[in-house]
Amino acid sequence: MLAVAAAGGVAGAVNSVAGGGSLITFPTLVAVGVPPLAANVTNTVGLVPGAAGAMIAYREELDEQRGRLARMVVPTLLGSAAGAALLIATPGATFDVIVPGLVAASCLLLLFEPQLSRAIPHAGNERSPALYAGLALAGAYAAYFGSAVGILLLGVLALFVPDTLQRLNAIKITLAGAANLLSTLAYAFLAPVRWEFVLVLAVSSLIGGRVGGHYSRRVSGDVLRVVIASAGLLVAVALAIRAF
Repeated sequence: MLAVAAAGGVAGAVNSVAGGGSLITFPTLVAVGVPPLAANVTNTVGLVPGAAGAMIAYREELDEQRGRLARMVVPTLLGSAAGAALLIATPGATFDVIVPGLVAASCLLLLFEPQLSRAIPHAGNERSPALYAGLALAGAYAAYFGSAVGILLLGVLALFVPDTLQRLNAIKITLAGAANLLSTLAYAFLAPVRWEFVLVLAVSSLIGGRVGGHYSRRVSGDVLRVVIASAGLLVAVALAIRAF
C-alpha cells in the first residue's frame, strides 16, 4: 500500500504539470499483483481526485474561462462515454499498439504549435469543428487507457485555442478530470475496480495534484511547453516498450 500511495502522490503532481502520471501508478498496481485490466480501471478511478486537487490550484484561471469550458466539456464527455463502452466491450491489445504514436504525435503538436498555428488556416479558431473532434477523441482515449491524455489534450488545445499555456493547462486538467469522472461511473458498476487501492490513490493523488498545480503556475509558458513535450516523449517511449 505504501508503494501505491507514493505512486499516487507523484502521479497527481505529474498530471497537474505534464500528464503521464498513469505510467507511474499503472505499473505499480500491476507490480503489487493487480491484473492489467483491473489495474487500468482502478487507476482511472483512483486518480480522479488528483484532477480536483489541481483544479483548486488553477481556480483563478478556470473562473475566467467558464464559457469556454462549457463548450469543450460536452464533446470530451461524449468521447469518454464511447471510450468506456469500448473498453468494457473489447480487449485493449490493438489500442495499446497505437497509443505510443498518439502520445508522440501530441507532444510534437505541442512543441511546434507556434509554427503550426501560422501555417494551418484553422489554427487559433477555438470554435473549429476539428477542435471538438479532437476533444472527443481525447475523451475516448482517456476512458479507454488514459495514460498521458493530458498531453494529448494540451496539444489539441494549444493548436486551436489562442491563449497562454498556463490557462490551457487549467482547461486540460478540467477536461481530463471530467472524462475520467464519467468513465468512473461506468467502471464502478461494470468493471473489476479494486476499491482498496482506489482509496489510497484518491487521497495521495489529491495531495499530489494540489501541490503540483501550485508550483506549475510559477513556470513560464515557454518552459512549460518544453517540459511537457519532453516528458510526453519519454512517456511515448515507455508505452512503446510496454506494447512491443
